[in-house]
Amino acid sequence: MPHSRPQAIATTWEPYRSAEAAPIPLVIRRRVLSPELRNFRDIVVALPLSYDSGSRRYPVVYMQDGQNLFDPATAYAGDWRLTETLAELASRGVEAIVVGIANAGRHRLYEYSPFPQPRRGGGGGDRYLRFVTQTLKPMIDRDFRTQPGREGTSIAGSSMGGLISLYGLYRHPDIFGAAGVLSPSIWFGRTAVLDYLTTTRTRLARRLYLDIGLDEPGTAISDVRRLRDHLLEDGMATGVDLDYVEDEFGTHNEATWGRRVSRALPFVVGTPLG
Repeated sequence: MPHSRPQAIATTWEPYRSAEAAPIPLVIRRRVLSPELRNFRDIVVALPLSYDSGSRRYPVVYMQDGQNLFDPATAYAGDWRLTETLAELASRGVEAIVVGIANAGRHRLYEYSPFPQPRRGGGGGDRYLRFVTQTLKPMIDRDFRTQPGREGTSIAGSSMGGLISLYGLYRHPDIFGAAGVLSPSIWFGRTAVLDYLTTTRTRLARRLYLDIGLDEPGTAISDVRRLRDHLLEDGMATGVDLDYVEDEFGTHNEATWGRRVSRALPFVVGTPLG
């Protein structure tokens, strides 16, 4: 059975129902309108285990490909088993509100890339981020006890979701203070994101978790290493505001990202594991 809706949650959110009981509270709001993109999508929110026990406010992580995070019945190729990870992290003192934003299916490439790729599409990344920052974030801040400032707001994703999360950190530095970037598709748009970062500067502090699996294509590995080198040259310091991981046995799939996210989330929300 799913958890009941936590106290003081707007009735527009209902308990998420799945075949397996989740170890943490999940709520869903169906068919959320994006005026920026003129489409709808479901939003699933994972709440901390301690959410009902007081008036505490929590950091928020906006995660892409929400269908793949919590439920194998909706996942593309197996889910991240993120509810189990969040429950385990909670036992170690790391808690956050995680917002799973469903992708738009056949429009996913368009929304997750700010730069077009010939014959593949793309180019809608700025419109997608306007949806996240101007429509979704105000809704989440209104309906849940969030830490609404940039220090408590981060963005994360894998593959194309990693690409848009990386771009979002730099495109909206006043909103996002951190990003989790897992196996990002740097190649999309002919590596234009690397050129973008070279010409973009922000004095605002930020945290960035970045990883790649060494069982992924060689070009993907070299792209991520180029990104890492740029970040270091730009003044980020490993172990301080940059956590970089090369996963010896990591491949480009949900199970691998689900395993690595247990390291990514504490760094992103600013609560490193002891």
